[in-house]
Amino acid sequence: MNNFSFYFNEGLHHILSIDAIDHQLFLLALCAMYLINQWKQLLVLITAFTVGHCITLALSVFNLIKINSNLVEFLIPCTIIMMAALNFRPVNKNSTTVNFNYFIALLFGLIHGLGFANTIRFMLAKDQSLGWSLLSFNIGLELGQIIVVTTILFISYIVVNKLKLKQQWWVYLLSSISLIWALKFAIERF
Repeated sequence: MNNFSFYFNEGLHHILSIDAIDHQLFLLALCAMYLINQWKQLLVLITAFTVGHCITLALSVFNLIKINSNLVEFLIPCTIIMMAALNFRPVNKNSTTVNFNYFIALLFGLIHGLGFANTIRFMLAKDQSLGWSLLSFNIGLELGQIIVVTTILFISYIVVNKLKLKQQWWVYLLSSISLIWALKFAIERF
């Protein structure tokens, strides 16, 4: 149980830390299009992101994948830029678009998972219960994402429903914030 709480807290900290601004910006861009009544769709999206994250962490821990960390650190803000840019396209809620969003969340989760892979590989390499540790880390990660997403949805609810800002303008604002900040990161990491 000690291992569970240690890795759970690591996963939670991985998302809620001030050092996790790139993950938080990705979640901001991912959530921008959604309101609180669409929380189930959003939960599936962030879970797809977590699954992608988990896959690359596992592949990395088992030394099945190794990618230059400088390249990964550059690709992470690129995923934020792409996610934010997608929010400027015309809204289309058909099943093809929804499935595309799930695929994008999974794909970008794979890239973000590589960003933490080197750090966690060394922690987990000495661990006897690798599967349990990865599971507990990802449960913490998922809870952290749910906290971030809930906060974003709550603020969106206030801005759109109570302050009556047009939803499309709110989407553009959140996406612009994510896009500009991610561009800054991408330039710094290039």
